[in-house]
Amino acid sequence: MSPSSSPPADSDDPALLREVVHSLSSGVAVVEPSTGVCRFQNEKFFEWFPPDPADVDAPVLERIPELDVDTALTRLEKGRAYKHEVDLKDGARTTSVNLVMRPATIDGDDVVVIEGTDATKIKEAEYMLDSYSSMAEKNARELQREKERAERLLLNIMPKAVFEEMKDFGSVAPQRFDNATILMLDFVGFTSMSVSRDPGALVSELNDIFSAFDRIVELFDCERLKTIGDAYMAVAGIPEPTSDHAQAIARVALRMRRYLERRNTSHREPWLGRIGIHTGAVVGSIVGVQKYVYDIFGPGVNLAARMEAVSEPMQITMTQETRELLREEFLCSDLGEAEIKGFGTQHLWSLDGESDWRR
Repeated sequence: MSPSSSPPADSDDPALLREVVHSLSSGVAVVEPSTGVCRFQNEKFFEWFPPDPADVDAPVLERIPELDVDTALTRLEKGRAYKHEVDLKDGARTTSVNLVMRPATIDGDDVVVIEGTDATKIKEAEYMLDSYSSMAEKNARELQREKERAERLLLNIMPKAVFEEMKDFGSVAPQRFDNATILMLDFVGFTSMSVSRDPGALVSELNDIFSAFDRIVELFDCERLKTIGDAYMAVAGIPEPTSDHAQAIARVALRMRRYLERRNTSHREPWLGRIGIHTGAVVGSIVGVQKYVYDIFGPGVNLAARMEAVSEPMQITMTQETRELLREEFLCSDLGEAEIKGFGTQHLWSLDGESDWRR
């Protein structure tokens, strides 16, 4: 052995072992289970669980906060370990300690060995992870709410099938619909009403009326396309073709008129609507790049607008094309022929109500 080397330490040296145990960052204690007397505790355990100065001989297990002593002893008597977590307050600082109690035999005596480890950093990491997780979940919920809000807004300006196509492919191809029925409505004297009446109250009334129209349109699976001022436009047969598009719009028109009649009986100033209906071919497409609007185009739309323009207040005027599809299901009056700008002579009809032809 060289002069510079030293002999190995004796592992059975009690003083050395005691020094090592006292220097541990973990708390260690040896307790007699029958009496609770502490046979040994290192500095860290004493620091965490100091005895009560008024009763320094109290059982060690009673010094551990929130410990169910009876349950712990029962578990240990069965030769099983018992775990306990406790938060120790020291002013503003909190130390989280994880305790493990195990039955053991030392020098022929049954004892309980208690080992405590500082889990503060682990708890802090878990808390941070939980906070980040909660924040991520909150952000995900907010994003989902914003997505749903955006979808609701888009569904307010375009049919659902068109929205689904746009969501799946990012664009909507213009589409021709050979059989669609268009409804156009506006109110008599709205311009003078808007000048003479309180603008806020007028817009509120118009909003109430259009909201009721929206519910009627939805009831018969039609689509409200847009409102412009006091004008309201709805269509049936697009974007999903249906065989009863004319009947659906006719029922919508009759209920719109009925709603206005009922409403006018309880208001000082009546709202008198004119409605025009036509059945024909249209083209539907998304218009705009940043502000989307789904709209329909073609002579069919223009002719429906012409029907509205020639209607009398609270009258529903429709073309021959629509009348032929309604057959005996509806009551109609022949208005004869009229010269319609851009369309020549047209045979016009008044939609009066639904018949009882099925009875």
